[in-house]
Amino acid sequence: MKDFPIPVVGIGPGSQTEDDTLAYMPMPQGMDTFHHPSLPEADEVADCRAARELLARAVELLGPVGQGGPNQHLDLRLLPAADLRLINQVLGEGEVSARVLSQGDDQHETRVQESVFAGVWRVVHLVNGQAVEDSLELGPVPEVLRQAAGQDARPPLPVWDGPLPPNVQNAPALLAEVEDQIALWQPGQPSHVINLTLLPMSDEDIGFLDHHLGTGRVLILSRGYGNCRITNACRPHVWRVVYYNSQDVVILNTVEVGALPEVAQAAAEDLADSRERLHEVLQWVSGT
Repeated sequence: MKDFPIPVVGIGPGSQTEDDTLAYMPMPQGMDTFHHPSLPEADEVADCRAARELLARAVELLGPVGQGGPNQHLDLRLLPAADLRLINQVLGEGEVSARVLSQGDDQHETRVQESVFAGVWRVVHLVNGQAVEDSLELGPVPEVLRQAAGQDARPPLPVWDGPLPPNVQNAPALLAEVEDQIALWQPGQPSHVINLTLLPMSDEDIGFLDHHLGTGRVLILSRGYGNCRITNACRPHVWRVVYYNSQDVVILNTVEVGALPEVAQAAAEDLADSRERLHEVLQWVSGT
């Protein structure tokens, strides 16, 4: 018997092998959500009158702040130790933290930590590693972050003249778009977002872009689904925003031209919710 001239191929599920398998990007698995701080019994903090007064003042000020009023500040430096411990316990740590780094040989630094109440921020200013200011700031975002970003702004670097570096192709066109948006943007307008993830950008393109935009002193980290890292550029109103999933894989890389990115700010609804929750905490520690 002669061999059959056509190879027999099985048909049906499991009969075929696949050389390539689909590789899905792992998705975030967890999200930070609000949880009430662990509170002491009311009789344990009965003597913490200064802390209760400060919390009551914070609840009062959150009303106008949430309606668009200016940020408000409450000094923590003069609180007795027991009262400060109670404030620390009540506030906890929220999703957003930030640093304003020193400039050159300057030893000044500012650290910011959002509390578990959105829009209630702990702001500590340090000189040579020692805290010289310690306050609560109530508002969408601490003013020091905007101020430092404004101070870092500088004129654009000269337009590139000559052959581009190897593998740099699309960055010059994006830089021109950024400069156009800087000239057009006005306070109150939404941010103009350039999604680098969707563009054919080489590593050299990203490096060329970042070199010309510069990197400022403001670093903001926001934790929600994964992490978001925000840095100010050295051009006015320009921010670099990079999102990572819970496996620290970059899932979104953008340049934003506008006010501070919304992911780092507390919305009016957040401030109203924080006022209500902080009032509940105040009632608890007051024993009412």
